[in-house]
Amino acid sequence: MACMPSWNIHTAHVERLVADCSAHDLGIEDVNTFLFGNYVPDIYVGFMVPDASMHIDYCLTHLANVGLTPMPNADKFWNMYIYKRRPTTSSGISFALGAWAHLVADRFYNGKFLTFLETHDAPEGEELRICKQGDFDVFGHTLGISSCVQITPELLEAAKKFRGYSILPQDVEKSVDVASSIVRTSESVPANQEYRLLSAEWLAEVFEACNERLVQWLTAWQAFESEGKRASAEDIRAQLGLGSAGQDL
Repeated sequence: MACMPSWNIHTAHVERLVADCSAHDLGIEDVNTFLFGNYVPDIYVGFMVPDASMHIDYCLTHLANVGLTPMPNADKFWNMYIYKRRPTTSSGISFALGAWAHLVADRFYNGKFLTFLETHDAPEGEELRICKQGDFDVFGHTLGISSCVQITPELLEAAKKFRGYSILPQDVEKSVDVASSIVRTSESVPANQEYRLLSAEWLAEVFEACNERLVQWLTAWQAFESEGKRASAEDIRAQLGLGSAGQDL
């Protein structure tokens, strides 16, 4: 069972990154396209943009294992689309970095949720899904997001040329509409909603841990870039003293 943050949480991660750091210093040259990239892995899955023009399975868009709790493989994405098949434009790179950041976040929240279940009594099946998604919805409404994607020629070009799968212009528009609607309603917590399984403190801790990893990773990557070197996921993990991706959980 995936424990996926919604687009309000992904948006909040982008806002936190550019509030605390210089986007340029993290290698993000086009913040607008980077923000949209943070939505990309969900666009064709079916649950965020239900009227998208095609369907691609979650495990394919997130490079995830097939199982009860699919775990996105952000390292594999990095090696495929940033280390090896890097886009040729700054907007294209920002787009790919955004999609990678989405996978990092999904993996953090999925992994932390699995650890939570090992140490807490929790309902099963559909009740667990409802409690979990409800808690994420409540948390998402507390983040005070305000950023909306602007549809620019650079964004449309990056979406078209994304090496994973091209995002059609009409699906860019539909996705931006969904994301903008989420931003507009983000400040109004649903009536009578409260945490049923997780807690504000638990979710805040995961948010901070994910943000720290994004900053550390992108900073280390830029250190390699400044020396004229391309860095694989393994290079960056070694530089940061991190174990394998499997040890992140």
